[in-house]
Amino acid sequence: MFRCRKRSNGNHSKSLYERIFSNCAIQTNAKEQHAILIVKEVTSMLNYTHDIPTKVYFGKGAITHLEEALRQFGTNVLLGYGGGSIKKIGLYDEIMKILNDGGFRVTELSGIEPNPRIESVAKGVELCKENKIDVVLAVGGGSTIDCCKAICSGYYYEGDDLWYMVKHVKGPKKSLPLVDILTISATGSDFDGGGVITNLETNEKLGASFTYPSVSILDPTYTFSVSAYQTAAGSADIMSHIMEGYFSRTEDSELADGIAETILKTVIRNLPIALKEPDNYSARANLMHCESVACSGIPEYGKQSTGWPCHAMEHELSAYYDITHGVGLAILTPRWMRYILKKDPSCEWRFVRFAKNVWGLEGNDEHELALSGIAILEKFFKDNGIPMTLGELNIDETHFRAMADHACEGGRLANAFVPLESDDVVEIYKDCL
Repeated sequence: MFRCRKRSNGNHSKSLYERIFSNCAIQTNAKEQHAILIVKEVTSMLNYTHDIPTKVYFGKGAITHLEEALRQFGTNVLLGYGGGSIKKIGLYDEIMKILNDGGFRVTELSGIEPNPRIESVAKGVELCKENKIDVVLAVGGGSTIDCCKAICSGYYYEGDDLWYMVKHVKGPKKSLPLVDILTISATGSDFDGGGVITNLETNEKLGASFTYPSVSILDPTYTFSVSAYQTAAGSADIMSHIMEGYFSRTEDSELADGIAETILKTVIRNLPIALKEPDNYSARANLMHCESVACSGIPEYGKQSTGWPCHAMEHELSAYYDITHGVGLAILTPRWMRYILKKDPSCEWRFVRFAKNVWGLEGNDEHELALSGIAILEKFFKDNGIPMTLGELNIDETHFRAMADHACEGGRLANAFVPLESDDVVEIYKDCL
């Protein structure tokens, strides 16, 4: 039997596992168990370099640092934002008062899309050049920040084809300075140097290195108005950023694994609270704290790279169907887990650790323990309102082969935790229907 290790938090409330699976137990029949010889494949801790140049102002009222954050770079500001939610919550007016009182000259780029388009990047670059912009201010979630990163780099790009820059110019780029104000906990773009840009004409959604924000302003109160659906999707994104690097062959990078497991448990604990109490500062603050660190690279320090296979597969879904990124990741991840566990049982040890250290499960049958950890993850997503099949998003298998071929292009997933080829990816997509 697998059961949760009960933890006391001082008020004798039920543990996380008990809240999700009240009275749930998985029985195994010893007579049906059979021995399987599994060779455990692991690597030792690797070298790494820590270099994150972003200054973060975190907490309620952190916007008081906005003027000083911008002024060090100049007074001509490009203000980039999305569909207008920052106006509904009063943040736009607050920002404009600070900028107007400080004598800044503001040029606006509004309407930046979820899964930001290369066209928005091109428009932003044009505005920066026309208005001699000194610094870009991105206000919103990861899509807005990613778009503004590409704009900052595109300003100095000497070619005419900005999509070529996204697709082919590798590594960090000379860029305008970027300051951001985060309004949703999800991507971690406020604390990393990468960005993801979409080209709907070519059905491509690609990640690239652009530039780190110089300053990030993180006030959890700005996330109080985020919808339940987007809060859950953002939390799935946070968890995926951790799980993509956590499922690695490196066994002895203990600090990195401990950070990863703590972030997962923090999201698992706080997402249901944020959904029930949208203005719960502690829950929102913990989610925001997690989103920054999750994609910073810190939880992967010393670990063998994994190729981030679920992101590679989801970017194809978003490129073809323009779906919410975190939802696609939530659908894919449990199916990917089951597929690779079956394909290569030598990775089972990592799933056992996931079940024990993240979900608090115990048991002697390690295979069943591994499967139970995956099942709980899937149910957690579903219980928090995330669609869990591609069919629910009106996606069929029409483009699966083309998406799989592109996801694996250039051997991109050949060095994943469990290497994947195009046929593998097609099967994972089919499992998601």
